[in-house]
Amino acid sequence: MKFIVTLYSIICLSFGAPEIIAEETKYLTVGECVELGLKNNKTLHSSLMEIKAREAEASEANTYRLPSLSFAASYTRLSDIPPFEISPGLPPPSPSTITISEPILDNYNLRLSLQQPLFTGLRLHNRYTMSQHLAASTRSDYQRVKSDLTFEIRQAYWFLFKALKNKEIVDDNVLLMESHLKDIENFYEQGLVTKNEVLKVQVQLSNTKLRQIEAQNATRLAKISLNNLLDLPLGTDIIPVSEADCQVREFADVDALIKQAKRERSEMKMMESRKKAGQAGVNIARAGWFPSLYLTGNYYYSRPNPRIMPAEDEFDDTWDVGVSLTFDIWNWGRTVYQTRKAKAELAQIEDASSRIEDGIELEVTNNYFEFMEARDKVAIAEESVEQAEENYRITNDEFKVGMALNSDLLDAEVALLRAKVEHTQILVDYELAKAKLLKSIGE
Repeated sequence: MKFIVTLYSIICLSFGAPEIIAEETKYLTVGECVELGLKNNKTLHSSLMEIKAREAEASEANTYRLPSLSFAASYTRLSDIPPFEISPGLPPPSPSTITISEPILDNYNLRLSLQQPLFTGLRLHNRYTMSQHLAASTRSDYQRVKSDLTFEIRQAYWFLFKALKNKEIVDDNVLLMESHLKDIENFYEQGLVTKNEVLKVQVQLSNTKLRQIEAQNATRLAKISLNNLLDLPLGTDIIPVSEADCQVREFADVDALIKQAKRERSEMKMMESRKKAGQAGVNIARAGWFPSLYLTGNYYYSRPNPRIMPAEDEFDDTWDVGVSLTFDIWNWGRTVYQTRKAKAELAQIEDASSRIEDGIELEVTNNYFEFMEARDKVAIAEESVEQAEENYRITNDEFKVGMALNSDLLDAEVALLRAKVEHTQILVDYELAKAKLLKSIGE
């Protein structure tokens, strides 16, 4: 995004600001922009797919705790061999050999196997538990991405709102200056003022027109930024419908907000799930100290069946049931090292959780006082605009009857422009400070 904006700025500076043809005009509230951005954003969709992958992984881990049934079939063609014969050693006319078994060259084997884990040192249980907590961690991370994206969209929306308001204010100021220029030129023609007074107004008008160009470019860039976040064509003409909320919202004290943030922030929930997953990982490593016990059963349907003697060229069925036990008597300390590794990884997660908690406390504190500052400025900015408008009205009336100097009117016009621009900036700062504080406490 930064690359796009920078490239656009270079083009504007080098060749003049080209007009982007508006493909569509959309009148959107801040809430509609957030909804549209969350719907279209690829990063958020990727996070959602990550949730589905981790949930599928947890379901897979659960299957290892349940009975498994497998089927196998095979066919084998053996090379031809002489039949199995014995010599009884009887005198004639008795036969010199007796055939015990003819060779069976075609072998068919069908097997149905059942296996049920009975005890694995809780390895399978903890693996399932770890997968569940990792899935929960991914869901919390999804909420974090969603919260960050929501704030970015709100921020871009209010930046566009500010750019449009500033452009409107500067456009109005240009009209005021043009009217002032006409008045001062009439006075000059009547010999009431000097040429220098006319030049002063012309210079001020030129400066205001320069600000008008800057305001137009700021509006273009703000629309590009918002369109990029909403995954809309960059030429879409978004018209903000929402107005800055001048009603002051009250929050609890900063300590209560910090407690709420530690309870509600998705980062804290994510780290709590990762700590539980890490503890399950330690338990999985410790399972190497215990034997594994499985119940097994097999059903055979073979031709010939090797358990039936003498072998016959026909299908027969047999079965078996058993219990198998495996235990590592010596593995060169593998279990010890695995346990150490799991404990170290758990300690890393706990340290990261502590750092995030400290960061949240600092973030909430900063955002709280920034909000308080922005809130206190709103009323003062509104009063400043009223005073600047009244000052301009009185000065303009006095100027027209010759009771005020040209420089006084110029000062009043500049003061009015500055007051209106600062008022818009303060309103946007208030909206963004409120949004930052709400985001930092987990709302």
